[in-house]
Amino acid sequence: MTTFSPLSTHAPMPFPIRIGWIGTGVMGASMCEHLLRANFPLTVHTRTKAKAEGLLEQGAQWVDAAAGILAEADVVCTMLGFPNDVRQIYLGKNGLLAQSRPGQMFVDFTTSDPSLAVEIAECAYERQAFALDAPVSGGDVGAKQGTLSIMVGGSSSAFETLHPILDTFGKVLVHHGPAGCGQHAKLCNQITIAGTMIGVCEALLYAHQAGLNGEKLLESIRQGAAGCWTLDHLAPKMLRQDFSPGFFVEHFIKDMGLALVAANRMGLLLPGLSVVHKLYEAVQAQGYGRSGTQALLVALERMAPIHLSRSSISLSSSPSVR
Repeated sequence: MTTFSPLSTHAPMPFPIRIGWIGTGVMGASMCEHLLRANFPLTVHTRTKAKAEGLLEQGAQWVDAAAGILAEADVVCTMLGFPNDVRQIYLGKNGLLAQSRPGQMFVDFTTSDPSLAVEIAECAYERQAFALDAPVSGGDVGAKQGTLSIMVGGSSSAFETLHPILDTFGKVLVHHGPAGCGQHAKLCNQITIAGTMIGVCEALLYAHQAGLNGEKLLESIRQGAAGCWTLDHLAPKMLRQDFSPGFFVEHFIKDMGLALVAANRMGLLLPGLSVVHKLYEAVQAQGYGRSGTQALLVALERMAPIHLSRSSISLSSSPSVR
């Protein structure tokens, strides 16, 4: 594993710390709201200004270009969709790092390629700036409640300096090591979720076919050894056929692909992840790419020997045992 550790010391941040934020989607908007409530001066930019209107009404300032954030911020945060977006924003000819100033700090909350995080940290170091990779877990619920788990790679002193910012929307903050380590930790998280998700979906399908009541099943297994975040937050949505996104299928496919590529670089085979990745590609092919990850149930249901109707999959009322 290639890692890079930038300078261990840096000049103190001014107070109050001015924050620039790029990307105000499902997760980013809620995280920004916590910063505003904590009275951090906040400047935002996103590709679609309408997505930032709620933040502007709460006191955030708007700039028309991502690079315009630099003049207004001591710390620049990004929450984007895909590694290509991250590369362009940070490393493009007119990207953030090309125009950064010494001592400026950058935090990328996007789940991205660990090797790209290293590349960004190296470029920041050359500019006498600091870059942390800090992907998060907890979904839209965690972002709204300010209970995200944040996995950080990069300078330990920069991590300590930015702790007050991360604290506003994070419940668990862990520094994993040099640049790229935060991304590796997040990919471990996604590998775990992939295995959990298929287990939950298959359990609910099994329960339906066995004639069990879905709500009663969850009541039984949530508090036992099977208990997990997916059972608590997504299984009830599955029972209601609610596939609204807390985290998009297409983004989860991206994350699993990143994990498979990184595993291949390290000489690892992850057969379970490979299977779930292919199943999610089938979900996307069926038109559910912008649905929530719980839509895996759709692909598994369509593979069932006895096709279940869209209305019967609610599992709320037990079918007759077949």
